[in-house]
Amino acid sequence: MTDLLDIIEWSCVECLNQNPSRNIGNALKQGYREDDGLYLESDTDEQLLLHIPFNQAVKLHSWAIKSVGNKGHAPRKVRLFINRPSLGFSEAADFPAVQEFELSEADLEGKPLPLKQVKFQSVNILSIFIEDNQKEEETTQVQKIVLYGSAGETMNVNEIKKVGEENS
Repeated sequence: MTDLLDIIEWSCVECLNQNPSRNIGNALKQGYREDDGLYLESDTDEQLLLHIPFNQAVKLHSWAIKSVGNKGHAPRKVRLFINRPSLGFSEAADFPAVQEFELSEADLEGKPLPLKQVKFQSVNILSIFIEDNQKEEETTQVQKIVLYGSAGETMNVNEIKKVGEENS
């Protein structure tokens, strides 16, 4: 099980409706996400929309999410989308998701949650829409998000031989 942290295109990661002082880096980056005092928190309401691009196509097989101490602020309904970089809140609420989760407290302990692997074979960008939280609190809090899978096949065009070219 490989954590895809090293293939995330960090300069393009985006999180809509995040509290500026409790941003996506707290939940996604190595070291920060292991610190119980750091977390991602929504700003004006309970919804969050994360866009996580990769620097190459990946195959996702599972993901993990962990909440902070107050379980009422923990995510409940989560919708995953792939390869939709311009997805906004209204589309995320109305458009059919690739996979949906109704998270229980047990799901929020950081253990891997399986994905429908056939649907997550060639992912360039993963969008995570956190629609609401466990207790209808004003904000949603996430301590940790981990994406597990493997890098897609990369091809070095310099290694391609012309048809009929001899190996030398």
